Amino acid sequence: MVLKPNLDDIKNICFYLGKIMLGLSLTMLLPLMVGVLFGEYNAALDYLIAGEITAITGLLLIFLCRNDKEMSWMQGMIVVSLTWIVAMLAGGFALYLSGHFKSFLDACFETMSGFATTGLTLCQDMDHLPYAHQFWRHVTMFLGGQGIVIVALSFFVKGSSGAFKMYVGEARDERVLPNVISTSRFIWLVSLVYLALGTVTLGSIGLLNGMRAHNAFFHGACVFMAAFDTGGFTPQSQNILYYHSFAYEVATIVCMLLGSINFKLHYQVWTGNRKELFKNIESSALFVSISLLFILVAAGLERSGTYSSAITLFRKGFYQLVSGHTGTGFQTIYAQQFVNEWSDLSLVAVVFAMGLGGAICSTTGGIKMLRLGIIYKALREDIKRIILPEKAVVVQKFHHIKDIFLEDKQVRSALLITVCYFLLYIVGALVGMIFHYPFLDALFESTSAAANVGLSCGITAPGMHPLLKLTYIFQMWAGRLEFMSVFALAGFFVAAVKGK
Repeated sequence: MVLKPNLDDIKNICFYLGKIMLGLSLTMLLPLMVGVLFGEYNAALDYLIAGEITAITGLLLIFLCRNDKEMSWMQGMIVVSLTWIVAMLAGGFALYLSGHFKSFLDACFETMSGFATTGLTLCQDMDHLPYAHQFWRHVTMFLGGQGIVIVALSFFVKGSSGAFKMYVGEARDERVLPNVISTSRFIWLVSLVYLALGTVTLGSIGLLNGMRAHNAFFHGACVFMAAFDTGGFTPQSQNILYYHSFAYEVATIVCMLLGSINFKLHYQVWTGNRKELFKNIESSALFVSISLLFILVAAGLERSGTYSSAITLFRKGFYQLVSGHTGTGFQTIYAQQFVNEWSDLSLVAVVFAMGLGGAICSTTGGIKMLRLGIIYKALREDIKRIILPEKAVVVQKFHHIKDIFLEDKQVRSALLITVCYFLLYIVGALVGMIFHYPFLDALFESTSAAANVGLSCGITAPGMHPLLKLTYIFQMWAGRLEFMSVFALAGFFVAAVKGK
């Protein structure tokens, strides 16, 4: 029998949602300050208005729904799934006020793309977007990459019994440190240290390339936030192609790879255990996958004769592949070049790279390397059981920070999430085909949205059908949360209607 949610359930959900909204409103002070700093007072006012509305709503929820009841697993999952929708609406309102979006739906699409670290954009005249709004677009990626709920756990939740439930609900089922709140703070420590280093590095490259100092370091901060959080937004409509710099490309590749690594692995490296980087099943699987898929990309580009020299082929082909595999979405080619110049083989390889993604408990989307490694180990174990004598004992292990025995529940979980992602990719492609896009183009864009990548072959544009925009918003949301919180929210609504 399905139990109908009661008033206490709703109050508990709204109480924690209010806390997170309060935290979200405070983050809007950052673009507000940037607007004041650059003399963009209208843009600063946009964030003052949006921040006040978000803060007042959050405070009302906290005041009206205050209680001391422990949060259940279902409630934690629902808080997380609703948080991302509320963040999309609040952040989208601020962007819509900029006048650079065709509709409020487009602004919400942009914000969901930012928070989900996807990088698909519907911004119009991006090259003239105020600094404040540019900064907010990239801050959404920085917040979303670490996790919106991570902000609350780091600064607004102390000793909450619901902390771990929200943490898991945001597709992070690993703790770097014994305490979830300590883990959240470590994630922010890593991110902020890298932010400082990345901003200086990219800003310095910009200076050497002739950019003005304030522009160089503003671009450096924005591009780093998008690179490390495997997003894909940039301050210019030409994306990374705008910089025309090999050094910039190399630096962003390093940032993208850092963002695709498990935060638990970052902790091991930071504490001196650098050997783990080479032993870990995720980093090994990522290296093998990138190497094999680049061979396919290179073969496809060579066959089509797209690039005249091997160096250009490597720079263009390898960059797009790493950008796709890490879930970043930076491009050094125009979107239409994917369709007009790249061969089908190269496109399919990039689609696979986007779909597979990076490491769990990182800033990437997609299926993730640990799940791929577990499925491979399980398949290998089953083959051994078939070919070895019946009395032979087959015990399969994998190394992820420590040696772990392979269990059926791990394999089931990995297969379930993998199947869900594949279904999400296919459904999005079918919707794209309904609007008359070729299958491969539609699959490319769908996989990019669902795996939170941001590479585009030209489908994503302000003029595309609203239903396709809503489809991609749903894909970005569900893909970022890895389905469990989405299923919990759907179950909550079903229980509210049919429960007893």
